[in-house]
Amino acid sequence: MRIGFGYDVHRLVSGRKLILGGVEIPFEKGLDGHSDADVLVHAIMDALLGASGMGDIGRHFPDTDPAYRGISSIRLLGEVREKLAVRGYRVQNLDSTIVAQAPRLAVHIDNMQAIIAEALGVEKSLVNIKATTTEGLGFTGTGEGISAYSVCLLERA
Repeated sequence: MRIGFGYDVHRLVSGRKLILGGVEIPFEKGLDGHSDADVLVHAIMDALLGASGMGDIGRHFPDTDPAYRGISSIRLLGEVREKLAVRGYRVQNLDSTIVAQAPRLAVHIDNMQAIIAEALGVEKSLVNIKATTTEGLGFTGTGEGISAYSVCLLERA
């Protein structure tokens, strides 16, 4: 068994869609980034890649590569799943936290879990997602950005 940890953060900006966990969230701002800037999925990918000893998402999907401009992070998560399978790993458990002052995310979490579980080819019960605020403190509290943390447990298939 192997444990991985991932973290990501992106700035909130006007003129972009807000995508979290593969779900488009109605909000006046979106996350800035080379891909769709889905911080939750990016943190998950980093946790999975780290647990398997394969580095991080920048190593596999560099933001300098035009092929990844605007790409769906869920699509990239599917590619991470394939990389894990080649190495003989499967996801046993995934636990993630989104940190955002706004918007409220509770109503979207079930859908996020289903989309991520499907991308990873696992039961939805193995994917846990939570959302919290920072009570107005820091860059997430002031609405400048959103961050996400993720831990995972992998086992040999």
